[in-house]
Amino acid sequence: MKKRFIYASGILALASISLSTYAFMHAPSDNDASYEASALPSHCHVYGEIKVVDYGEDYKVKVVDYGEDLEVKTVDYGEDYEGRWKFVDYGEDYKIKFVDYGEDFTIKYVDYGEGC
Repeated sequence: MKKRFIYASGILALASISLSTYAFMHAPSDNDASYEASALPSHCHVYGEIKVVDYGEDYKVKVVDYGEDLEVKTVDYGEDYEGRWKFVDYGEDYKIKFVDYGEDFTIKYVDYGEGC
Protein backbone atom coordinates (compact mmCIF):
# COMPACT_ATOMS: atom_id res chain seq x y z
CA MET A 1 0.00 0.00 0.00
CA LYS A 2 2.82 2.38 0.91
CA LYS A 3 4.58 1.65 -2.40
CA ARG A 4 1.42 2.54 -4.35
CA PHE A 5 1.16 5.84 -2.48
CA ILE A 6 4.80 6.72 -3.22
CA TYR A 7 4.38 5.66 -6.86
CA ALA A 8 1.20 7.78 -7.28
CA SER A 9 2.86 10.78 -5.58
CA GLY A 10 5.82 10.50 -7.96
CA ILE A 11 3.55 10.41 -11.01
CA LEU A 12 1.61 13.44 -9.77
CA ALA A 13 4.85 15.33 -9.18
CA LEU A 14 6.12 14.54 -12.70
CA ALA A 15 2.78 15.54 -14.21
CA SER A 16 2.85 18.83 -12.31
CA ILE A 17 6.38 19.59 -13.50
CA SER A 18 5.44 18.70 -17.09
CA LEU A 19 2.38 20.96 -17.05
CA SER A 20 4.33 23.83 -15.52
CA THR A 21 7.05 23.49 -18.15
CA TYR A 22 4.48 23.33 -20.97
CA ALA A 23 2.68 26.45 -19.68
CA PHE A 24 5.96 28.34 -19.37
CA MET A 25 7.14 27.37 -22.85
CA HIS A 26 3.84 28.32 -24.50
CA ALA A 27 3.11 31.57 -22.65
CA PRO A 28 3.01 34.65 -24.93
CA SER A 29 6.21 36.67 -24.79
CA ASP A 30 6.74 40.39 -25.31
CA ASN A 31 8.04 39.60 -28.81
CA ASP A 32 5.08 37.45 -29.83
CA ALA A 33 3.50 39.24 -32.81
CA SER A 34 0.14 37.51 -32.50
CA TYR A 35 -0.12 38.51 -28.85
CA GLU A 36 0.79 42.13 -29.64
CA ALA A 37 -1.61 42.26 -32.57
CA SER A 38 -4.50 41.31 -30.31
CA ALA A 39 -3.71 44.34 -28.13
CA LEU A 40 -4.02 46.73 -31.10
CA PRO A 41 -7.32 48.10 -32.38
CA SER A 42 -8.87 45.79 -34.98
CA HIS A 43 -8.09 48.07 -37.93
CA CYS A 44 -4.35 48.39 -37.19
CA HIS A 45 -3.59 44.97 -38.69
CA VAL A 46 -5.05 45.96 -42.08
CA TYR A 47 -1.94 46.48 -44.19
CA GLY A 48 -0.23 44.79 -47.09
CA GLU A 49 -1.79 44.08 -50.46
CA ILE A 50 -5.25 45.65 -50.65
CA LYS A 51 -7.92 45.02 -53.29
CA VAL A 52 -10.76 47.51 -53.70
CA VAL A 53 -14.09 45.76 -54.32
CA ASP A 54 -17.76 46.68 -54.66
CA TYR A 55 -19.01 43.67 -52.67
CA GLY A 56 -17.56 40.78 -50.66
CA GLU A 57 -15.35 43.13 -48.68
CA ASP A 58 -13.49 42.34 -45.47
CA TYR A 59 -13.84 45.94 -44.28
CA LYS A 60 -15.81 49.07 -45.17
CA VAL A 61 -13.52 52.10 -45.14
CA LYS A 62 -14.25 55.82 -45.19
CA VAL A 63 -11.58 58.32 -46.28
CA VAL A 64 -11.48 61.45 -44.08
CA ASP A 65 -9.32 64.56 -43.71
CA TYR A 66 -9.12 64.47 -39.90
CA GLY A 67 -10.18 62.25 -37.00
CA GLU A 68 -8.94 59.12 -38.75
CA ASP A 69 -8.51 55.70 -37.15
CA LEU A 70 -5.59 54.77 -39.39
CA GLU A 71 -3.09 56.81 -41.39
CA VAL A 72 -2.32 55.07 -44.69
CA LYS A 73 0.64 55.49 -47.01
CA THR A 74 0.26 53.93 -50.46
CA VAL A 75 3.43 52.15 -51.58
CA ASP A 76 4.72 50.10 -54.50
CA TYR A 77 6.84 47.89 -52.23
CA GLY A 78 7.52 47.50 -48.51
CA GLU A 79 3.84 46.99 -47.71
CA ASP A 80 4.60 44.63 -44.82
CA TYR A 81 4.36 47.34 -42.15
CA GLU A 82 1.40 48.83 -40.31
CA GLY A 83 -0.29 51.61 -42.31
CA ARG A 84 1.30 50.75 -45.67
CA TRP A 85 -1.06 49.70 -48.43
CA LYS A 86 -0.22 48.40 -51.90
CA PHE A 87 -3.28 48.29 -54.14
CA VAL A 88 -3.50 45.12 -56.25
CA ASP A 89 -5.98 43.39 -58.57
CA TYR A 90 -5.36 39.87 -57.22
CA GLY A 91 -3.43 38.08 -54.48
CA GLU A 92 -4.74 40.50 -51.87
CA ASP A 93 -4.35 40.27 -48.11
CA TYR A 94 -7.57 42.25 -47.53
CA LYS A 95 -10.55 43.36 -49.60
CA ILE A 96 -11.96 46.79 -48.80
CA LYS A 97 -14.93 48.77 -49.99
CA PHE A 98 -14.84 52.56 -49.84
CA VAL A 99 -18.07 53.96 -48.34
CA ASP A 100 -19.50 57.32 -47.26
CA TYR A 101 -21.23 55.94 -44.16
CA GLY A 102 -21.48 52.68 -42.21
CA GLU A 103 -17.69 52.27 -42.17
CA ASP A 104 -15.74 49.81 -40.04
CA PHE A 105 -12.95 52.37 -39.68
CA THR A 106 -11.68 55.61 -41.22
CA ILE A 107 -8.39 56.35 -42.95
CA LYS A 108 -6.42 59.40 -43.98
CA TYR A 109 -3.82 59.23 -46.74
CA VAL A 110 -0.38 60.51 -45.62
CA ASP A 111 3.13 60.73 -47.05
CA TYR A 112 4.78 59.84 -43.73
CA GLY A 113 3.79 58.87 -40.19
CA GLU A 114 1.55 56.01 -41.30
CA GLY A 115 -0.04 53.59 -38.84
CA CYS A 116 -2.35 53.71 -35.82
